[in-house]
Amino acid sequence: MTIKDLADHLAQAHEKGEGVQPVISIKPDITIDEAYHVQLETIERELKKGAHITGKKIGLTSEAVQKALGVDEPDYGHLLNTMVIGNGETVPAGTLLQAKVEGEIAFILKDELKGPNVTPEQVLAATNYVLPALEIVDSRVKDWKITLADTVADNASSGLYVLGGTPVKIADVDLKKVEMSLYKNEELENTGVGTATLGDPAVCVAWLANKLSQYDITLKPGEVILSGALSAMVVAEPGDYFKATFSELGEVSVQFEKEDTP
Repeated sequence: MTIKDLADHLAQAHEKGEGVQPVISIKPDITIDEAYHVQLETIERELKKGAHITGKKIGLTSEAVQKALGVDEPDYGHLLNTMVIGNGETVPAGTLLQAKVEGEIAFILKDELKGPNVTPEQVLAATNYVLPALEIVDSRVKDWKITLADTVADNASSGLYVLGGTPVKIADVDLKKVEMSLYKNEELENTGVGTATLGDPAVCVAWLANKLSQYDITLKPGEVILSGALSAMVVAEPGDYFKATFSELGEVSVQFEKEDTP
C-alpha cells in the first residue's frame, strides 16, 4: 500500500459523500512519518487544482481534545485558501462530512520561522498580530474513529476556518490568560483559556516550526497559524450557529446552512 494509494483511499470520502475506513485499518503498520507524507500528497493534489497554502493548523494541543481522541501528542495540517469562511458567513450545506467546531487563537506572521530550534520568544517576535478564530474540523474517516496516524494522514482533520475580531498586537495581550467562551445557538457549550494549549499558544507555534523542519517546510510571512483548540470540539449540524468570544481579542462566528428538505 503506497502513499498514493492511501491518499486515494481518503479522497474517496468526498467522492462518495461519506466517511471511509481508517487508514490504519488498511495499513496497520503505518508510521506517523508515512502519515505526514500522505498528508503532503493530498495537499500537493489540491495545489495542482489551483489552491494555495494560507497557513497551518496545530491539532491535539489541549488535554480535552487529546482525551477525546485518545492521543498524547500534537499534530499539524495545512490551511488552504479554499478552507476560508468569512466572519459571520455561512457554510454551505454539504460542504463537510461530519463537522465539529473549536475556538482558537490565530497567529498572523510577519517574519519567517524556520526550525529546528525556534523558541516561543522567537514566535512572538515573528508575529504581526493575533485574532480570534473558529476552526471547523472534519474527518474523512467514518464516525471519527481515528488514531493519530489517521488524523495526520487526513491533514489533521482540517475542514474550514474563520478569522474574526480586530487585529491585536502581541505586546497588548497575554495569550496565556486569554479566556474563550464557545456558544452553539446562543447557548454556552464550553470555555477555555490560553494555557489549555501546551501551557502557552506560542509554545504550540514553536513546536510546529520545529516539527516542520523535519520535512524542510518553513512558516512564511503572512501565514495564518491556528494554534490549537482552547476547549473540546462541539458537533455542528445543519442550521447551527456558532460564536466564540475571547477576552481582549473580540469574537468570531459562523452559521451552518440548513439542508433542503423535500
